[in-house]
Amino acid sequence: MTDDRLIVALDVPNVVQGLELADRIGDAAGFYKIGLGMLTGGGFALANELKHERGKRVFLDMKLFDIGATVEAAVRGISQHGLDFLTVHGDPQVVRAAAEGRAGTDTRILAVTILTSLDRADLDANMIRAGDLTEITVERAARALEAGADGVIASPHEAALIRALPQAAGKLIVTPGVRPEGSDAGDQKRIATPASAIAAGADHIVVGRPIWKAADPAKAAEAIIQSLT
Repeated sequence: MTDDRLIVALDVPNVVQGLELADRIGDAAGFYKIGLGMLTGGGFALANELKHERGKRVFLDMKLFDIGATVEAAVRGISQHGLDFLTVHGDPQVVRAAAEGRAGTDTRILAVTILTSLDRADLDANMIRAGDLTEITVERAARALEAGADGVIASPHEAALIRALPQAAGKLIVTPGVRPEGSDAGDQKRIATPASAIAAGADHIVVGRPIWKAADPAKAAEAIIQSLT
């Protein structure tokens, strides 16, 4: 049985390469993330193949953001595919609309707090209010959970603080920005090792490049899972 705490990000250009990578990983992983970059390369087809033909769990990372009616309609359509996780931006009105859209299905809505590729300088450039990045992230998480999110996406650095929130009881914390010891940080700025992210309160970690760039992606996935025990 695979350890679904590890979610492998299939950050490749198209469905053909996604299936090839899943074949190379084999039984070493049972949970995959398909992001926006894959959407025009057959992302929905890949999601359905993995979920319904191969018995994998699927996290569709769309980070939806729009007016409430549009978000609700989009989530209603996506949730009919029976996928496991779907992301939306953590603004309360977006989360409420997404929760309405997925009603009656098992799809879980995860709210994005602050992207793990951003730091305080980025928030300043985006005219996001002054203040400590960690405090803003935790406050956004609390508001998203109150609005009906099933969990949040947050960096490992905020996982423990979010887990301590009263609103986080029974909710999921999924952490990207996870890198095995010695891995290149890439475009991520707030990172941690897999074991430290889980220890901080994350339910799932998302790892992409350190697995799909490895000479043996299955062994890379297995090594990460071993580090969690």
